[in-house]
Amino acid sequence: MTHAPPLPDLAIRIRGQVQGVGFRPFVWQLAQAHGVTGSVLNDPEGVLIHARGATAAFLDDLRAKAPPLARVDGVETAPFAFPVPPQGFLIAASTGVGARTRVTPDAAACPDCLAEIRDPADRRYGYPFANCTHCGPRLSILDRLPYDRAQTSMAAFEMCPACRAEYEDPGDRRFHAQPVACPACGPRAWVEAGGVALDTDPLAEAARRLADGQILAIKGIGGFHLACDATNAGAIGRLRERKRRPAKPLALMAPLHILRRHAAPDEAELARLTDAAAPIVLLPRSGARLPDGLAPGQPTLGWMLPYTPLHHLIFDRLDVPLVMTSGNLSGEPQVIGNDEARAKLLRFADALVLHDRDIRRRLDDSVERVTPHGPMVLRRGRGRVPGTLPLPPGFEAAPDTLATGGDLKGAICLAKTGQALLSHHLGDLDDALSFAEARKAVADYRDLFDHAPTLIAADLHKGYRATGLARGVAEELDLPLVAVQHHHAHLAACLGEHLWPRDGGPVAGIILDGLGLGADGTIWGGEVLIGDYERVSRRAWLKPVPLIGGDAAGRMPWRNLLARLDDAGRADEAEARLAGKPLATLRKAAALGTNAPLSSSAGRLFDAYAAFLGIAPEVLSFEGEAAMALEALALTGSTRHPVALPVDDGVIDPAPLFDPETLQSADPACLAHGFHAALARAFADVARRAVGSGDARAVVLSGGCFQNALLLDLTIAALAGIPVLHHRETPANDGGLALGQALVAMAQAEARAMAGR
Repeated sequence: MTHAPPLPDLAIRIRGQVQGVGFRPFVWQLAQAHGVTGSVLNDPEGVLIHARGATAAFLDDLRAKAPPLARVDGVETAPFAFPVPPQGFLIAASTGVGARTRVTPDAAACPDCLAEIRDPADRRYGYPFANCTHCGPRLSILDRLPYDRAQTSMAAFEMCPACRAEYEDPGDRRFHAQPVACPACGPRAWVEAGGVALDTDPLAEAARRLADGQILAIKGIGGFHLACDATNAGAIGRLRERKRRPAKPLALMAPLHILRRHAAPDEAELARLTDAAAPIVLLPRSGARLPDGLAPGQPTLGWMLPYTPLHHLIFDRLDVPLVMTSGNLSGEPQVIGNDEARAKLLRFADALVLHDRDIRRRLDDSVERVTPHGPMVLRRGRGRVPGTLPLPPGFEAAPDTLATGGDLKGAICLAKTGQALLSHHLGDLDDALSFAEARKAVADYRDLFDHAPTLIAADLHKGYRATGLARGVAEELDLPLVAVQHHHAHLAACLGEHLWPRDGGPVAGIILDGLGLGADGTIWGGEVLIGDYERVSRRAWLKPVPLIGGDAAGRMPWRNLLARLDDAGRADEAEARLAGKPLATLRKAAALGTNAPLSSSAGRLFDAYAAFLGIAPEVLSFEGEAAMALEALALTGSTRHPVALPVDDGVIDPAPLFDPETLQSADPACLAHGFHAALARAFADVARRAVGSGDARAVVLSGGCFQNALLLDLTIAALAGIPVLHHRETPANDGGLALGQALVAMAQAEARAMAGR
C-alpha cells in the first residue's frame, strides 16, 4: 500500500459552525492518526490549523469525519512558515475578538450523556445538566464570542477537579465543553410551591405532581414551559382556562416509545424529531386517542422529544405524554428568569421547576412539519438558530445589511460575508414586551456577530413597529434605509433559500398571505408577481374587497364573508347568514371607505370561506384559526368538479366559490377541498402562462398561506412540469420576511452602485 506524500506546511482555515462542537479535539485526534504536527485554535473566523505533514486524506477527513454538530462551509489552505519546527500537535488558546464564524445552536442531549445519567455507577447519575461537546446549551447561555466558558452564564460555576480534568483532556469528549458540570460543581434544580423551595428530589416531585394532574412551569434551555399530563382532559381544560387559550393547539413532549402510542411518524418525520435541534413536528393523530382539547378539530398534534437531561429524567418517572406549551402570558414573550416566573407563571402553574443556570436569550421551540414535498419550517427557534444560510451566487460583494422583518412573527436578519443569519422567532411586535425583545435582539445579534451594517432594510409599511425600529437604527448609525414591498420580500426570501443566482432571471411568484402594503397603496395578500431580487411587477391578484373595520376584519371572519358575498351579488344570502349583525352600518362604512381599505388578501378569503361553511368562530382566538379549520375539513373531502375562477385583466375573482348554483356538492368537506383546488388552479394557471411565454423561468410559492400543506400540494400538482421553488428551511410566513428584505435591499444597492459607475 502506498501513502500519499505530505503537502507543504500549511495554514488551514475551517469556516462554518465549528466552535463549541468539539472541533479542536477532533482535529487533535485526526492529527495523531495522520502523523501531523502543528497546532489548532479558535479565532473570530472559525478554526485555524497550522500543519506540517498534512496530506490530501487529512484535508478530506476534516470535512468527512467532522463532529456531529459541526457544519463545515469551507476548508481553505495557504502556505505557512513555522518560526520553530513543531513538536507534536497542540491545541492553542483562542485568539482575537469579533465574529465571522457561526455559533452553534442549542442541541438535544446526546446518547452518551443520557447513558451516564442513567448509570448508577457514573458520577453524573441522575444529574439534570449533563452535557458534552456533542450536546447541550450554546446560544441560550452565550454572552459574547469567542465561545469560552468565561463568556457564558456558566462562568458562575467553578469547575471541580474532576470536571476540570475532563475539560482539559483533548481525548475526552468534554474537552472545552463550556457548560461542563456535575452535581459537585454545576447548576442545580429544585421545585417551589406556595412560595417555598421544597426539600425533596425535584425530579420525583415534578413527576408526582404531573401524575396528580397538576400544572407545572418547567425551566428548560430557552425558556419556561407550562406542562401537564396530556392524557388528562381536566388538566388540559384547567390550563386552557387559566391561560385563556381556548383553541390554539398545545405542543406535546414524550419519549419516542410513548409518542408511538399516539402517532406513527414516517422516516422523514422521525429524522426531524430526532435531529439535534429537537423541533416540534406536526404529526397526524394515530393510535391511542388523546383528548381533543389538545388541538380542537385538528388532525395533527405537535410533538417533540425530550431534549434536556432534566426532561428525560422526569419522563423516566412517568408513562404519559406531557403538554409542553410556552410559559408566557398570552401574546407576551416566553418567560426565562426565575423571578419573572414567580411573578407571572404562578397564576397558571401549581408549582415551579427551577434551576440556577441563567438563560441569556429567549428561544421558543422550533415548529416544523413534513409534507410530500419535503420539510417545512413553521417557526424558527431553539435548535435552528443561529444557524446561518449561504447567500446566493452574485451576492459575494453585497454590503453588510440588517433587515427588521414584519410585525407578525417577528424576526430580524443580518447579512454579512456571504452568509445570512435569520434570527429566532421574536413574537408579534404589537405587544410591547415583544417589541422590546426585537429592539434587544438587534443590539444583541449585532454585538454577538460583530455586525456593522452599511444598509438597513424594512417593510414598505411606515406604520409597522418593525419599520420604526429600522428607521431608528438607520438614524442612529446614519445609514440608508431601503423600504421593501412586503410580497417582494416573500418572493426574494424563497429565492434566497434556494440559492437562485442573482442573475438567474425572473420568476413568477405566487404570494398568498394575510396582509401587506402594496406598491399601489392598497393592501395586498393574493398576488402573482414577476421579477427577481431587484424588482417585481404585479401580474395578477385576487379581486379586492373592503376589510370592513380594518383590523377587526382580521379577528372576525364573518366581516370578510359579508364583503365577499356582497361583491359576488349575494346580498340576500348575507342577510340570511348574518342576521343580527349591523350590516347596514358596515355596508355604509365599506361604501365610504371608512376604516375599510381594499384588500386582495388570500388569508381573509380563507376566513370568509370558513365562515361561509359555518366552521369559523365569531371571533378568532388566534391568528389562522379559521384557515386551519378549513384545511382540516378539506382533508376529509375531495374535489369532484373544480370550480374555475375567472381572470379578467389580471383580476382573479373568487365569486363562483360563493355561488351555490355552481357548486357541485353540498358536502362541506368537498366544498372546503374544492376551495383549495380552485385557488391553487387559478394562481397556478397565471404562473404557468408566465413561464410558457418566457416571462419567468420558474415559479416561487411563498407567504403564510403556503404553510397549508394541502394548498401547497394542490398548487405544485397544478404546476406539474414547471420548476417550482417553495420554502423548506425558512418560514413561508413573515418569519422569513427579513431574509427577503435583506436580499432585495442588497440587490438594489448594488444595482444603484453599478449604474453610478
